[in-house]
Amino acid sequence: MRILFAEDEHELSDAVVAVLKHNHYSVDAVYNGQDAYDYLSAQEYDGAILDIMMPKMDGLEVVKKIRAEGNHIPVIFLTARSELDDKILGLDTGADDYLTKPFAMKELLARLRAITRRSGEVADNVLTFKDLSLDCSSYTLSCGDKNVALPNKEFQMMEMLMRNPGQIFSQDRFMDRIWGLDTDTDLSVVWVYISYLRKKMQSIGSGVKIKATRNVGYSLES
Repeated sequence: MRILFAEDEHELSDAVVAVLKHNHYSVDAVYNGQDAYDYLSAQEYDGAILDIMMPKMDGLEVVKKIRAEGNHIPVIFLTARSELDDKILGLDTGADDYLTKPFAMKELLARLRAITRRSGEVADNVLTFKDLSLDCSSYTLSCGDKNVALPNKEFQMMEMLMRNPGQIFSQDRFMDRIWGLDTDTDLSVVWVYISYLRKKMQSIGSGVKIKATRNVGYSLES
């Protein structure tokens, strides 16, 4: 799942991004409202966490603009403002939730799960395709009574494939969704992680395959 995080305090941003990535989210971090708006306008995200008080454009204006353009991405506002009227203004502007600073990371993660569930982007905690099951809570891939735990990026790739069986994902799509816009990682890393997944699927005895379509991408096939 891909998240945009906009926060102008770099130290806080680094800390939150680290926790989000540890919890199997792909994250693009920006530090002002104009960049937040540009990223949300140009890229596909599953959710956004926006500070309200940011340089160039505040979070309220960012949400007003994307909502006016028909973008219904789930949004959480982060802010030091704790007055009720401020919360009402944020929600009326178009945010889905509102969290005041300082906050506990466990609460932010819970609220992020809640808004993405409400948006319909996240279905059941357990995804199934043929003989495969993917538990999105424990990051475990199973076939019958055999299972294997998936590290962060392998889980994210498998989740994309299992939510869209038969759909072909290009290397660029995997890179954008999992490694992020600003990565310096070579495209060949996608093939490496596909190889890891194939070996793990084979190790648990699954008959499902990750099919490579030459010069196009990868898909999950029975």
